[in-house]
Amino acid sequence: MISMSEARKTNEMILEEKLDVRTITMGINIMDCADSNLKTFCNKVYDKITSLAQNLVKTGDEIALDFGIPIVNKRISVTPIAIAASACDCDSYVEIARTLDRAAMEVGINFIGGFSALVQKGITKSDRTLINSVSEALSTTERVCSSINLGSSRSGIDMNAVKLMGSVIKETAYLTRDRDSLGCTKFVVFCNAVEDNPFMAGAFHGPGEGDCAINVGISGPGVVRKALEEKQGADFETLCETVKRTAFKITRAGQLVAKEASKRLGVPFGIIDLSLAPTPVLGDSVAMILQAMGLEYVGAPGTTAALAILNDNVKKGGVMASSFVGGLSGAFIPVSEDYGMIKAVEANALTLEKLEAMTCVCSVGLDMIAIPGDTSESTISGIIADEMAIGMINNKTTAVRIIPVHGKKAGEKVVFGGLLGYAPIMEVNNYDCSAFINRGGRIPPPIHSFKN
Repeated sequence: MISMSEARKTNEMILEEKLDVRTITMGINIMDCADSNLKTFCNKVYDKITSLAQNLVKTGDEIALDFGIPIVNKRISVTPIAIAASACDCDSYVEIARTLDRAAMEVGINFIGGFSALVQKGITKSDRTLINSVSEALSTTERVCSSINLGSSRSGIDMNAVKLMGSVIKETAYLTRDRDSLGCTKFVVFCNAVEDNPFMAGAFHGPGEGDCAINVGISGPGVVRKALEEKQGADFETLCETVKRTAFKITRAGQLVAKEASKRLGVPFGIIDLSLAPTPVLGDSVAMILQAMGLEYVGAPGTTAALAILNDNVKKGGVMASSFVGGLSGAFIPVSEDYGMIKAVEANALTLEKLEAMTCVCSVGLDMIAIPGDTSESTISGIIADEMAIGMINNKTTAVRIIPVHGKKAGEKVVFGGLLGYAPIMEVNNYDCSAFINRGGRIPPPIHSFKN
């Protein structure tokens, strides 16, 4: 049982080290909304979301006030639309995205995820309809997030879908060019996507989930950084033990919020995602944790090893503090959302290639990276293919959320605002890979996938 005193012990972490619950995400199964008529389907989806989530924001605010733990975001994820809407007799799902946007606005949340498709082994008619709708959907809505799962360690990588993603991302960037290609910040592609991820833009309510669930994503890079700064010069065993103990404390606070939200909303508790998710605020940075371990900048030799230590020990410490740990859980390394990462790029200490190496040991992948707007579709697809291969071979979740900022070149800066932060435009290797990407077909799964 978690006592109120345990929550109060986190006051110093909250006030001085920027500990927060990053999101309470309500997952909603909308399979029972299926209908061949698009308008009827949309009406059912709107009614279900606004009914189940009508008190989500209010409840989150009340818990934050009662326990003194900031809850930054309240969000919703739904069944992947390519599955839920497959019975609809239509050639576009843009109207569904607009319905999700209206529902999100009605209940007061900032993002809704699930405009998604799972195409790791092939593309159905409904999948293709959704993929063809992504760019318009993200350019004409404010709160909708979209994700596509392109591969898995069990199925391999669908390279036809990987090729399509280059054009989807470029078109989305163009259609939102008046907002510095902001639409791309709401779109992510995965290998080994998880079904209970509470973090956007990749959240969706997986087909294996129940009717409704409360998933909580916690954060606290500043807390870990402060703990490590007090252990300067200590050996690696001490370093690891410090991260584990700190992650345990952070996760206990999240467990309290998750259980209370579940109780007050009358919705089953799903999982705690104990990921360290940074913000652009000074000190609330995963990069600065790595610097506290002894690196001058992220990107210096030793960076991948330091990130591996952090990611592994966050998991080890947090898993004992919650009854159900899930989602992605570990350390995120988005560029635009992390003050230390931004400074490392500006100092030319951190490159796209080094970030790719770091994704072998972090929780997700290439996240919130701004690149020149004239980067070709095939180059973007090649970057995605590399990251999907890392996920497939290493049996881990990897992702790409990349923003080719229309009209901007390497060395310039783009400002997204809020939690999305700002980012230097990073150099991209533009040597041609189109002949490779255009081969089509599917990359088979690795030999170690056969475990039956």
